[in-house]
Amino acid sequence: MKLLWLVFNGMLIGVSNIIPGVSGGTMAVSLGIYDDLIFSITHLMRNKKRSARFLLPLGVGIIVGVLFFSYAIEFLLSEFPFFTALIFVGLIIGGLPILNQEFKQSLRKKNEKVSLKHVLVFLFFVIFIIGFSLMQEPAMDSSSLVFSFSMVLIMFVLGVIASATMIIPGVSGSLVLMVLGYYYPLIQLLNLFFKNSLTFNWVGIFENLLLIFPFGIGVIVGVFVISKLLEFLFLNFPSITYSGILGLVIASPFSVLYNTDAFSSLSSENMGPTLLVGIALMALSFYITFYLGKLEDKITE
Repeated sequence: MKLLWLVFNGMLIGVSNIIPGVSGGTMAVSLGIYDDLIFSITHLMRNKKRSARFLLPLGVGIIVGVLFFSYAIEFLLSEFPFFTALIFVGLIIGGLPILNQEFKQSLRKKNEKVSLKHVLVFLFFVIFIIGFSLMQEPAMDSSSLVFSFSMVLIMFVLGVIASATMIIPGVSGSLVLMVLGYYYPLIQLLNLFFKNSLTFNWVGIFENLLLIFPFGIGVIVGVFVISKLLEFLFLNFPSITYSGILGLVIASPFSVLYNTDAFSSLSSENMGPTLLVGIALMALSFYITFYLGKLEDKITE
């Protein structure tokens, strides 16, 4: 029974990780397994059996959640890009009150006040995210992922970045991928791999794995190595780190709207009703993320 429960929890974390603006780390905290997750990762070599009994079923659930929900994400982005983008935006900004609260707490812990260094780090991330988004081609798809040495390196780095941010409560790894312009192509790549697996298309499976494998290696490296660096930053420079995260999150709605090419589906005939529905969906998604953040606070108190 415990095994099945871990698989189910993994599925919820996998679904959370694939939604921009929702943190898999926050979901793990809400489920009450975040401490066990971090312990199992950091003590894998010293306590192999206990860590394996926890991580293996959880990992299976995460993979299942990512693969199955990626179909829904791809469908929504292709058929309802405007609504989906606004849902993502709501999920993103819904986490801002909690992040701002964490930022204020980090200032109090170090007896600091907001200074020029915080403003500069914040502005750097805002400008970097918006500038980087403008450099990307909107509405990229999996056809842009062509096997080459440089693409293998890119996939590895993306895996490192995604995994390192996914395990931090309040930070969305898929949001970072969307900012970088590789979220939708990766979703399509995963779906293509799943379809090829179901039809036993071995050539297609091999071609997909040439890109999925370095991404997976990057995920492993990010979890065990880069997360240590992030942990160091949160422990020693929490307010500066939160300044950067706030800049990233505040600039991200622009990146989401640009990279999903959200406004291309709007027409003058249905502009009013479409905007009203979109705003309602954004408000609902805002509340979901805000509620998850509040729930996380109650659990960790």
